[in-house]
Amino acid sequence: MNKVVKAGLLSLLLVGSVISTSTSAFAENTDPPHNGHITGRSVVAGLLSLIVWPGIGQAVNADKGPKVATHAIIGLFPPYRFWSGYDGLMNRKGGYWNGKI
Repeated sequence: MNKVVKAGLLSLLLVGSVISTSTSAFAENTDPPHNGHITGRSVVAGLLSLIVWPGIGQAVNADKGPKVATHAIIGLFPPYRFWSGYDGLMNRKGGYWNGKI
């Protein structure tokens, strides 16, 4: 029982630290997101981000390097592919976390 309590407290501490870190990161929104225009290029960018790898679509849309790198790294989490695909399709500029996502 003692191991279960320790594991539970450790899990609670880990979740709390992740939430506190992510909320402070998203609070620094200096470049609010706004959609561009859907074009043939943005359709291809959205498909590339969804099917091949997140970040490729942002590079096709000529976004800044930090946004491309952030999409590529966070793309390790499978649900993020959908967000990145939408971001590429809509040709979004700016975004949360200092314009990176």
